[in-house]
Amino acid sequence: MGFEVFEKSSAPLAKVPTVTIQMRGLVSLNRSAYALIDNPEAVEFLWDAQRRVIGLRPAPVESPNAYPARPQNAKSETGPILIAGAAFTKFYEIDTTEARRWVPRMEGNILCVDLESPGQRVHSNRTRAREHDTEE
Repeated sequence: MGFEVFEKSSAPLAKVPTVTIQMRGLVSLNRSAYALIDNPEAVEFLWDAQRRVIGLRPAPVESPNAYPARPQNAKSETGPILIAGAAFTKFYEIDTTEARRWVPRMEGNILCVDLESPGQRVHSNRTRAREHDTEE
């Protein structure tokens, strides 16, 4: 039996919603998380200091506190949605020294990320390549 080429586009999309805070504060939502807040053009960042919970709420792109949500790849209906969150994470002193991923929950129309849970450490391919280079 011969080899068959695996086509990335045939892999099922992640059903579990996830939110990742990347190094330096870029926030990415997988398509399942983005759908939970109805695929908005922009969001507002919210912060509950007592619970250490980040909230993302749909907002009109014209709103003074709105951050545009953009696909990582404008030519594809798959892939993560990116939101510039560096100013937010810096202002609230949220650790962004390493990328972390959480499974969010909904509270009304707000997508919530509980920073009291440790989240899953995320490695990019570039990080793995650098780690591999330093091992040799």
